[in-house]
This record gives sequence, structure tokens and C-alpha cells, in this order.
Amino acid sequence: MGVKLAHAMGAHVAVFTTSAGKRDDAMRLGASEVVVSRSPEDMKAHRNRFDLIIDTVAAAHDLDPYVAALKRDGSLVLVGAPPTPHPSPAVMNLIFGRRSIAGSLIGGIAETQEMLDFCAAHDVVSDIEMIRIQQIDEAYDRMVRGDVKYRFVIDNASLTTPV
Repeated sequence: MGVKLAHAMGAHVAVFTTSAGKRDDAMRLGASEVVVSRSPEDMKAHRNRFDLIIDTVAAAHDLDPYVAALKRDGSLVLVGAPPTPHPSPAVMNLIFGRRSIAGSLIGGIAETQEMLDFCAAHDVVSDIEMIRIQQIDEAYDRMVRGDVKYRFVIDNASLTTPV
């Protein structure tokens, strides 16, 4: 949704991914470009390039390559909450680039309504896979295996359907 929203706001959107196989999906969502974060060449080519990076990864990882991708006065905003801390970033890279690392959770009711209004006005919708409640165990197993694109949504009509 972040890619879709930023694209709808007119931003040049670059998606960082560990897998080149996600390139087509990122472009379909509205990315202008894709950076493969496991590629040292790709990361080097994007040093000092971004004003803002929104990090949604919910696993501890090295923040230094992303800090290095920021322009002077750029910000890395963490919204993914890993169960263990990230390794500490190199302080000199922050100081000399006047870069910052921040965090964000969610907005309140007013901000949420503003986002929903924006989505309605710009036809920004979530990519989902609709399932019946009877498929909940299979959906859970797929989630554990990492075999889910985006989100499952349970069809409420299936709640009253006999198993």
C-alpha cells in the first residue's frame, strides 16, 4: 500500500527487494524502479540518492546500506517491528550525511480517515486474496510457509455457510 499511496501522491517510488523476482509486482504496484538490496552493485549505484526510505521489514537487518542510500538530510523511517533489535548503524554515516533514523506506528482516527478519503479519490485499493472461513486452516499454513501475496480477507458470507 505504501508503494501505491506514494505513486498516487506523485512521488518517484523505488522499491528495495531482496529478490529480482519481485520486480514485475513492484512495477505493477506503481514503482518507478526496483533496487535489489542483495546486489552490492545495485546498492552502490543508489548511494546518496533518496530523501526518504520507509523500511517495512519486520526482521532485524543491517540498516547501513539504506542509510548510505539517503541524500544529505535524508530520513530512514522504520515501520516494521522486528522481534530482535537491528544491528546498530554506523554513526559516522549518520553524522556526516546529516541523516536520521525515525520510527512511525499508525495515525489516529483523523489521519486514517484522511488516508481512506485519499484512497477513494485516487482509486487506491488493497491487493487481497478472498477466502472462505472454511479455508482458514489452509490459509494459516500458507501464511506460515510465506505463500501469501499481500493479505487474506475472509468472505463474511461464508460465516453462515455450513461446513
